[in-house]
Amino acid sequence: MSVHIDIAGLRPERVAVVPSPLAELGMALHALSEPGHHPGLQGWVTGVTARLDPHLADRMCEADFLWRSTFSDLFLPYAGVPGGAALPGATLAEELDLLDKLTDEQFVDAALEFSCALPYGVGPGPLVDAELRRLSLELAAARGPRQERFTELLLTDPPRIRAWLRQFLQGCDEAFFAETWSRLRHQLTADARHKTDLMRRKGLAEALAAASPAITVDEAAAEITVDKLSVGRASTRDGTLLLVPTSLGWPHLAVLYRPGWQPVLHYPVGSPELAAPPSVEQLTLRMTALSHPVRMRICRYLARSAHTTSELAQAQGVTAPEISRHLGVLKKAGLITTRRRGRYVQHQLDIAVVARLGSDFLEGILR
Repeated sequence: MSVHIDIAGLRPERVAVVPSPLAELGMALHALSEPGHHPGLQGWVTGVTARLDPHLADRMCEADFLWRSTFSDLFLPYAGVPGGAALPGATLAEELDLLDKLTDEQFVDAALEFSCALPYGVGPGPLVDAELRRLSLELAAARGPRQERFTELLLTDPPRIRAWLRQFLQGCDEAFFAETWSRLRHQLTADARHKTDLMRRKGLAEALAAASPAITVDEAAAEITVDKLSVGRASTRDGTLLLVPTSLGWPHLAVLYRPGWQPVLHYPVGSPELAAPPSVEQLTLRMTALSHPVRMRICRYLARSAHTTSELAQAQGVTAPEISRHLGVLKKAGLITTRRRGRYVQHQLDIAVVARLGSDFLEGILR
């Protein structure tokens, strides 16, 4: 499972690495709604929450489904501006103006992605398609009264919701985000400058690998692959590929691949990772390898000391070939190490890899 971006014909000058205050505000709202996703931000979350005006806090709950899961494409409006060449603004006010440039259809489709779990699609949206409109309301009702009220207003009076959202975001800026952005924008600007310089000197593949080891480039196929637990496709066509750094985003690596919008890679900087996270495929191999009771018992022995295949077979009361098959699964998953001592081959559990499984799992599913 991955997201693929077709970059055939993409010229270097059409790749832009630019910080986005609106995207960072979206991530700030997400961190405030789901602090468990961001243990490194607990101090910041506690400080903001403590001084948050109760009225603003209540308004924050009215549409938190727009940013609680991750955050809506509405926080990346420049990607949807016709022409495929719009860039993030230098200020939040500029980006809110870009948000106003989206059509009602674009705004509603992007908002309903999270309020109703509607997938990316093409063709008429719920403002035009009566059946899709009915489905949107049905899905919203199933997810709770707030989503239902929001969706009803969104479908009957989009300008009202648009005005509400703009006013709310401006309120957040005044209450806490302006101060946060003044502190973060220097780091994000420096990272964007570094990635741009790296791209100019060593190419797009190097710059994307520096943004995240989960992003790879197949130059022969002219395709970017983002290793995620989701499936999607996008194309730069004659437009721009946008890379937007975030200081508040780890462990999330977001990809905007909405049809008709510019592809956007929203990547975290200043990540606390000590090592490159495993791929989704490798993580799946490790979780599957440990799910078998015999392999769990083998790991118990190998965690204490190194053992040969014969020793494990004797201890487990099974044949050596069966132990070898289980060891092969564990080795393929990268969970054990093997060393030769004279004529004996000994196996041992890689404690460091196993100890990271919890954080690797969370990083993989939240990426």
